[in-house]
Amino acid sequence: MPAADKVRWSELVRGGNAARAGVVGGGMAMHALNTFIVTTILPTIVRDIGGLEYLAWNTTLYVAASLLGGACCSRAQARIGPRALYRVALGLFALGTLVCALAPSMAVLLAGRFIQGLGAGTLSGLSFSLVRILFPPRLWPRAIAIVSTVWGVATLIGPAVGGVFAEYGAWRAAFWTLLAVTPLFALLVERCLVRQAAQPSRVATPLPVASLALLLASVMAVSLASTAGSPAANAACVAGAVALFAWFVHRERDGGARLMPSGACDPRTPIGAIFAAQFLLLMGMTTEIFVPYFLQTLHAMTPLHAGYLSAMMSAGWALGSIGCSGASERGSRAAMTAGPLVEACGLAGLWLLMPLAGGGVVVGGLGVALFLTGLGIGLGWPHLCARVYRFAQDAERDLASASLTVIVMIGNAFGSAIVGLVTNMAGVTAPGGVAGAAHASAWLYGLFMLAPALALAPVARIRHFSRTQAAA
Repeated sequence: MPAADKVRWSELVRGGNAARAGVVGGGMAMHALNTFIVTTILPTIVRDIGGLEYLAWNTTLYVAASLLGGACCSRAQARIGPRALYRVALGLFALGTLVCALAPSMAVLLAGRFIQGLGAGTLSGLSFSLVRILFPPRLWPRAIAIVSTVWGVATLIGPAVGGVFAEYGAWRAAFWTLLAVTPLFALLVERCLVRQAAQPSRVATPLPVASLALLLASVMAVSLASTAGSPAANAACVAGAVALFAWFVHRERDGGARLMPSGACDPRTPIGAIFAAQFLLLMGMTTEIFVPYFLQTLHAMTPLHAGYLSAMMSAGWALGSIGCSGASERGSRAAMTAGPLVEACGLAGLWLLMPLAGGGVVVGGLGVALFLTGLGIGLGWPHLCARVYRFAQDAERDLASASLTVIVMIGNAFGSAIVGLVTNMAGVTAPGGVAGAAHASAWLYGLFMLAPALALAPVARIRHFSRTQAAA
């Protein structure tokens, strides 16, 4: 992006850009709304059809299938083009949603969630890759900000919508509602995608099955770790996931067919530095998993109030993306540096305030800290993603775009598992209660504030590469 004038939001509504922005954001919106609505109604589903022992597998299978869909997105797009791939993805999402709506048992519901995940992961990958195809480079950060914003909005809307359906025991109606929205989005895709964007590139590399299997096994192991019943089982799952992921990295560096673009697993390269920074920033965000529990246990908040105060993280991410996505080249480099510092400050605030008993002042401070945590990742996220498009080799730009979805899922999966490990070992379950929650929160935020701080090193390398590229 040239270091010229600041890009205005109005440019995204000119000459058909508004519809294109709807396509880019709509796929991610469907994925995000489905995620938060289903999470909210799962307890109601279990009360109706049983299967409590398999409750965690709803998330595990959905995450694994989403990763599979996102990982295969670039190669499928190269063979059949984005318009046809949208048809496939929406068809899978609709089929999975229909299976879930009609499910008479947990086993059938799990099958539907897996099919849903395949479609949702592909939609997520398309959201990132279509930014590069539908918009000129100067609009990339703004378009990526839309993707981030719809996720934040879904964080606010999804639990509320799911809560309404759960309140009346109408969990099947939640799936029917998602199913009804699907053809509307399909119509927007058909009308918006220009003929040139619908053509396949006819260049597709073979799918690295072994690398994909290792990555899926690693994510499955780390997802199981987040739901393990004991610290020992949690640690064992994390160790297994790390070993599998290290094997995956070794294969990616070994040459041949790769799942990720060249240099993705080497933080000394531009792409590798970007992915390392994104991974570390995402790690800091995963601490939100325990925020509602800590707020209810330590600060006597109701579930509703705790849920919406927790959403301050997502609100910060969305507002940070919106506010800084149109910055000039110099401004974008400053935003990338400020982001990890702001996120670390937010987590430090949680470390100081969460264990304290107090009234409105402490709760207000917690809201500010949560907002800063999300704001930190939002400041730099659009610019990090845009640089993936810029630094990727010409032949690997579709692969690099789709890999953004893979990085998000890996960061969330590993972060969630480590959050579970830290809190379990710090006493959230034994001794539990107020004392256990206070001790666990201090350890959790004290350790995880290091993640954005460590992101400063790859960000500095990215700034160097950006200046070198601009000079050239």
